[in-house]
Amino acid sequence: MFKKILIANRGEIALRVIRTCKEMGIKTVAVYSTADAESLHVRFADEAVCIGPPSSAESYLKMSNIISAAEITNADAIHPGYGFLSENAKFSNLCEEHNIKFIGATGAMIDQMGDKANAKSTMIRAGVPCVPGSEGVIKDFEDCKKIAIETGYPVMLKASAGGGGKGMRAVWKAEDLKDAWDSARQESKAAFGNNDMYMEKLIEEPRHIEIQIVGDSYGKACHLSERDCSVQRRHQKLTEETPSPFMTDELREKMGDAAVKAAEFIKYEGAGTVEFLVDKHRNFYFMEMNTRIQVEHPITEEVVNYDLIREQILVAAGVPISGKNYYPKLHSIECRINAEDPYNNFRPAPGRITVLHTPGGHGVRMDTHVYAGYMIPPNYDSMIAKLIVTAQTREEAINKMKRALDEFVIEGVKTTIPFHRQLMDHPDYVSGNYTTKFMEDFKMEA
Repeated sequence: MFKKILIANRGEIALRVIRTCKEMGIKTVAVYSTADAESLHVRFADEAVCIGPPSSAESYLKMSNIISAAEITNADAIHPGYGFLSENAKFSNLCEEHNIKFIGATGAMIDQMGDKANAKSTMIRAGVPCVPGSEGVIKDFEDCKKIAIETGYPVMLKASAGGGGKGMRAVWKAEDLKDAWDSARQESKAAFGNNDMYMEKLIEEPRHIEIQIVGDSYGKACHLSERDCSVQRRHQKLTEETPSPFMTDELREKMGDAAVKAAEFIKYEGAGTVEFLVDKHRNFYFMEMNTRIQVEHPITEEVVNYDLIREQILVAAGVPISGKNYYPKLHSIECRINAEDPYNNFRPAPGRITVLHTPGGHGVRMDTHVYAGYMIPPNYDSMIAKLIVTAQTREEAINKMKRALDEFVIEGVKTTIPFHRQLMDHPDYVSGNYTTKFMEDFKMEA
C-alpha cells in the first residue's frame, strides 16, 4: 500500500481524497496556488506545497511543479481528482517515468478514450451501441456534408478534444452546416488547441445517463449502476440523482452490461464513468468515457455504501476487485452549489463568505472546502459545495433536499441555492419527466 499520496487538485475533491487517505492510514500532501493558501485542503493535509500563482496554467496544470512537489515530499502516488490533469495522458506517463503511481488510467487508456472520436471507434469494435455518425475525425467540409446526409438531419457537430460543451453545434438543416462547421472548429481551436471535429445524429428528447464502473489491473470490471445527469445548463451538470426515474430494471441490466463490456475491452484500470444518451424510446448510445472520478460520485457511494476513492487507491495498489455489480438500495440526489447568481444568467459571483450555516440531519451529506470568512477566488470553477441527500424513496429524497436547502445559509456571495430550491418544486422535475433540454424553458421566479 502507498505510504504517502499527493493530491494534484484543490477544493472539495482534494479534501475528499485526504479524508479517505487518513482513514486508510496514508499520509497526504496538498498542493496549492497562492490563491488557495487559506483553503481547508491545505489545512487538513499532513504536508502542503505551494506550486505557483493563481493561474491554473502556472499551478494546478504545471506538471513539472507537481512532480517536483511529489519528489521533495517523497510521495509514492498522485491522486489527480477531477478536472485539471486527471485525464491528461502526458501527466499519467510522466508520473510513471518518475516512478510515482498515477491513481487513474494509464496514458494509453486516456489516449484511447479521452479523444471522443477515437473512443467511439473503440466502442464500435467492443460492440457497445453508439450514436450513428462519423466513425472518426471528419477530414474536411466536403466529408462533413456527405456524413450529414448519410446520418440524416438533425445532426450534432462535436469537438473531438471537447468538454464542457465547447465546440458543439446542433444543425437542423443543410444550409446551416457551413456556419456551424466554421464556428465549432474556431471555438474548439481556441479552447483545446485542436479543431478536429466529429459528427453524431442529434438525439431528440435525450437523457444523459452514466454508469459508474471500476476496473482492476487484472482485466476485470464491475458497475455500480447509473446516475441521471440530465439537468444541465450549457452542458454543465447542475444536479444528479440515482437511481434514474427513467430507468427500468431491464434497461439498467443492458446499460450496466454495456459499460462493463466497454471497460473490459480496453482493460480499464481505476474508477471511470461510461456516459450514454438515452432517447425517449429507451434506446441508449455511448457518448463518452470519463477516465477519472466524477464530481457526482457521492450519490453512488450513498446508495450502495461504497467508498469510491478508497477503491481507486486499492486498485492502483494492485488489489483485485470482487467483480460483483452493485445496485441502488436507496435514492440519492446531489445539488451542486455554485458561487453564481441564478437571477442574473448564472453569472459567476466570487467574493468573501461572511456567514455560513450548513444543513445536517439524517441522510444529509456536505462535501465542501469553504467556511465563514473564506475568500472564493475568481480563478477557478465556481462550485463551492455539493449537497447530497439520501432517503428510502425519490419523493422522500426530494422533500429532504428541500428541507436541507432551506437550512443552507451562505451570505456575502450569490449562490445557486435559490435555483435548486425552485427546481425541487418544479412539476416536471418532481414527476421525473425531464431531459437535457429542461433548462431551456426553466425560468427563475422572483
